[in-house]
Amino acid sequence: MSEEHMNQPAANPGKQLIRAVDGIDYLRIPIKTHLITKQDEMSAVVLQYAKSQLQPGDILFISEKAVACTQSRAIPMEDIKPRKLAVTLSRHVTKTPAGIGLGIPETMEMALQECGVLRILFAAFCSVIGKILGKKGWFYIVAGPKARGIDGPTEGTIPPYDHYVVLTPADPMGTSKKLAQVLGHPVAIVDINDLGANILGFSEKEPSMDWLAKALGDNPLGQSSESTPMGILRKAQ
Repeated sequence: MSEEHMNQPAANPGKQLIRAVDGIDYLRIPIKTHLITKQDEMSAVVLQYAKSQLQPGDILFISEKAVACTQSRAIPMEDIKPRKLAVTLSRHVTKTPAGIGLGIPETMEMALQECGVLRILFAAFCSVIGKILGKKGWFYIVAGPKARGIDGPTEGTIPPYDHYVVLTPADPMGTSKKLAQVLGHPVAIVDINDLGANILGFSEKEPSMDWLAKALGDNPLGQSSESTPMGILRKAQ
């Protein structure tokens, strides 16, 4: 096999390498890394794995879960002691194919701690009203990105994170800008799953976060054992 062929970008299994946005094709090249933990510095990780692969015009996008792990925002399940309110509220959360969300007491407890009791209770109230009106998603709209980004353990999660709750990263906008300065390329911190994409932080003003969400909305990074917590967004030749 030639070196040129070996260096050809490839999609994760079951994923598409190319996605068209506004009639233009873009590559979303996944980057494999070691298991990222709180022992890692994300700036060192992006320099180690992404720097040599980036070309002018590329955007590096990083899973919010990977960033959060480097910030010690991954918490073992056994260290979380859910209060009764968390147990009660978690029973009423709609489960989706994308993951547990706040559907277990441990993730709901962390939402209460991260967002505040009053905000989560108000979000729950709005969710009830939304269901009466036939509207979905009001809970997470009101609760906000800190609640929406909380990840619980799911089938296929890489150990040891199959026994962890991972919170949203701290200061994703500021973190994306710091990483971009280190890397010399634009950086986006993204929360993507098989239901769509949320852009939590982006170092640049253009392209827009909505445009990035379109480009990454089919989750090219995967959700389990791919070990690709980051990727390169590049205009196809």
